[in-house]
Amino acid sequence: MTLEPRRIRLLMHLRQAGVGDHRVLGAIERVAREDFVPEAFRDRAWEDTALPIGFGQTVSQPLVVARMLTALAVGDRHKVLEIGTGSGYQTVALARLCRRVYTIERHHGLLAAAEAQFERGRVHNVTTRLADGLRGWPEQAPFERIVVSAAHRGPAPSPALAEQLAPGGVLVIPMADPSAGQARSQRIVRFTRTGSGLDREDLWPVRFVPLLPDVPEGPDGPPPRRF
Repeated sequence: MTLEPRRIRLLMHLRQAGVGDHRVLGAIERVAREDFVPEAFRDRAWEDTALPIGFGQTVSQPLVVARMLTALAVGDRHKVLEIGTGSGYQTVALARLCRRVYTIERHHGLLAAAEAQFERGRVHNVTTRLADGLRGWPEQAPFERIVVSAAHRGPAPSPALAEQLAPGGVLVIPMADPSAGQARSQRIVRFTRTGSGLDREDLWPVRFVPLLPDVPEGPDGPPPRRF
């Protein structure tokens, strides 16, 4: 495949920013980001910037996605839980790295658009659900990896997500310090499940939308869909 210049520029930028995981870079390279942003922003799809996708949400900048996936250390046999499907951009990158992605979104309009992209792109190892991400997906637990794409406000992840992490598993999540201002208090945190609980490692500052409970359209969403 011959790469277009803007895609090459983004990949060079990610490498220069310190992303060295070749599997992650390969996954980012193969996902057509323009398919996951609104028409008005497609000319900016390969810029390293967050872009609006509706419902007050954004698709994260590629550098943030690449760094989070690197921190997650996804293996090709892992079962991964993603909280916050959004447009499906990160979901598809994850799907290229692991055995299966179970992804939860709380906005029906976003989930429907992402599912349409999964069908068009023939992504066959994703299962979707409209639900409250703070509750995780207990029917499919445990998960070797969990990644959250919204900022949890508090000193620890939700008990449900912690309980659904497999022994030795890794959870990567933006955490917001409840005692500080929202815009400047978020950090990506990596939790690893050990025999004595969760080991915490603070990584780098970020800015995400808040992780909210419940489903805006009501509790009775459609059943999960398997691709």
